[in-house]
Amino acid sequence: MTTSTAAATVRTRVRIPLSFADGYQVTAEVVTFNGLADGAEHVALVLGDPATAAAPLVRLHSECLTGDVFGSARCDCGPQLREAVERIAATGGVLLYLRQEGRGIGLYNKLDAYALQDAGLDTYQANTALGLPEDARDYTAAAQMLTALGTTDLDLLTNNPDKERQLRNLGITVTRTVPTGVHTTPSNLRYLHAKIQHTHHTITLGPAPVLVG
Repeated sequence: MTTSTAAATVRTRVRIPLSFADGYQVTAEVVTFNGLADGAEHVALVLGDPATAAAPLVRLHSECLTGDVFGSARCDCGPQLREAVERIAATGGVLLYLRQEGRGIGLYNKLDAYALQDAGLDTYQANTALGLPEDARDYTAAAQMLTALGTTDLDLLTNNPDKERQLRNLGITVTRTVPTGVHTTPSNLRYLHAKIQHTHHTITLGPAPVLVG
């Protein structure tokens, strides 16, 4: 079933040179929008030349202050963002930076969930223990952004089947899914295993670590 969404429009386009800690540099066209369904300030980063790609490569990246900005090793968000920018720039496409901290529960709740994880719960169980959804993200605004950019047939860079499922239901044609790399640290293995067990992310890992303490 396809769900129709109201139209959003492009508000501003501005070119911004990006520089990452490892020295990688690229220029992105950053796009803002009017009329997004959730009223949040999501942005699109247009990288390379999407017009030259048979199907532009697109990633939906949910904001993660701890991982994207401060380099937290408890998740894989920062490395996934860095990887996605370079891969999309090489082929042409769009990275949507979505203001959905903590899978949509917000920064403070995410940190509350971290405290529960330290007590033994996994990332999804911690959300539930707080009375919150395991994953509160809705990609209606993402579909609006892609439609406003004219990017409605695409390759989706993701390990998360829910992103593909929601986009298809919102009228976006996902030609294929392209897996991201697997970015492991000693601190995020339980987190990655929880992604596999709860939401069937397409990640291959060894045995789940046992929490000791």
